[in-house]
Amino acid sequence: MSLASSGNLGAWLEAASHEPLAQALAILLGTFILEDGATILTAIAVGDGVVALPLALASLYVGIVTGDAGLYGLGRLAAFWPPARRWAPSGQETARMGDKPAMGWWRGAALFRVIFVCRFIPGTRLPIYTASGFFAAGFRVFLLATIAATFIWTSALFALSLKIGQVLLDALGAWRWVGVAGFVVAIFLVGRHIARMQSPTSRV
Repeated sequence: MSLASSGNLGAWLEAASHEPLAQALAILLGTFILEDGATILTAIAVGDGVVALPLALASLYVGIVTGDAGLYGLGRLAAFWPPARRWAPSGQETARMGDKPAMGWWRGAALFRVIFVCRFIPGTRLPIYTASGFFAAGFRVFLLATIAATFIWTSALFALSLKIGQVLLDALGAWRWVGVAGFVVAIFLVGRHIARMQSPTSRV
């Protein structure tokens, strides 16, 4: 998220301070662009008294979980695309392969663990979540896992950002958004670096 977009979200939330529905919509859209950035900026807005805490957290949770479900849906739609259809297992194949330990990750507790852990590993959600949809992994388990992981990760990042936002406000005053933008960029770059370290090509 750029400095300009960071300022925009903060400005939107402040401009809509008397319109909770507009604030919720802005936060929801922010999670679709960059989840962690939206979480950080929303926490700063809560610290400034611009957004109510319950509204902020509810909007973040709903937006992030909806985005994850959207990735699953994209993978499911891809399974019906003619060129890719031959790779998507049928109902009988899914049941048969699910009985094999090597393929059991998309069923039950194993699926829950995979989806849950992906929330905390940068760069893994897009391929794993879309693959879950493509191979028709259990959507109910998928949804429960992403709700649980989102609650933990987003709550922790929100609380940290709320604390850091107060520190930036005390130290930088009117220039706090410069520090906030730097914090968002740092989170983004660290995630990208971790993702590159985990990629197969980086190990060659």
